[in-house]
Amino acid sequence: MNIVFMGTPAFAVPSLRRLIKEGYNVVAVVTQPDRPQGRKKVLTPTPVKEVALEFGLPVLQPQRMRSPEAVEQLAVYQPDLIVTAAYGQILPKAVLDMPRLGCVNIHGSLLPKYRGGAPIQRSIINGETVTGITLMYMAEGLDTGDMISQIEIPIEDHDTSGSVFEKLSEVGASLLQRELPLLLEGRVTAIPQNDEESTYAPNLKREDEKIDWNRSSRDIYNQIRGLLPFSGAFTIWEDEVFKVWEALVPTGPSSEGTSSIVPGTVLQLSSEGIEVATADGSLRLIKVQPSGKKVLEVDSFLRGTSMAKGTVLT
Repeated sequence: MNIVFMGTPAFAVPSLRRLIKEGYNVVAVVTQPDRPQGRKKVLTPTPVKEVALEFGLPVLQPQRMRSPEAVEQLAVYQPDLIVTAAYGQILPKAVLDMPRLGCVNIHGSLLPKYRGGAPIQRSIINGETVTGITLMYMAEGLDTGDMISQIEIPIEDHDTSGSVFEKLSEVGASLLQRELPLLLEGRVTAIPQNDEESTYAPNLKREDEKIDWNRSSRDIYNQIRGLLPFSGAFTIWEDEVFKVWEALVPTGPSSEGTSSIVPGTVLQLSSEGIEVATADGSLRLIKVQPSGKKVLEVDSFLRGTSMAKGTVLT
């Protein structure tokens, strides 16, 4: 039984490793092309490619999976089943129709909610308290295929996108392992999605990272942790980008009344954090990154900073 695995980031690695460990016949791995990374722009393989090479598996890295050449290359491996996990490209119909057992996807949400490219980040930014993994058949629409099975997990208040990615990557591997025997025997009963209950989780853009201090403390807190550890949220200080990498919502009363204070105003600077006014209270910044500097604990930042009480972040 020939299985082709398609995936790119660390999220997909546990599923590929599980297939290999369980002895399934993974005949090829498809992943995104190597990309330049870091200040020196070193060409770097994807996490999935690294695992494929570790086990001596053939690796395909088409720029466009939709190209006839890429489809031809894939057909050589005569897949019975294609398993995808955060591959990063939309598959053409010619690929969807290729394996006799179909193409299945490990999606990082409880479909039909959060279809799209950033389901985990959007779930946290929106303040969801539960998320999960859906194993689904792939169709031509974006994450619209019939659902095979789901596993739900809580989103804890301290979770970031990074921690939820890690949890869901393992959950996805477990779900795949559980369902794969039935898939290969053709004994799966899939359920259509209810499109009326669907929501969309588009890829994040620069505007999603800008903090709006006119929002509630909780909304801003969710935004910050939803963007960690990837792009990070930012505000503007002295006309420069000022990133916020960790924050908390103070549980006690804020240092002073905030009803008449402009949101974004620095209320207090101390070793406990930089307290900033929001629409309904305040937020305490714990780790920050001034423009051109590394990420700093607030203690380090406060040594020699010109930021003062009354400064307005925009």
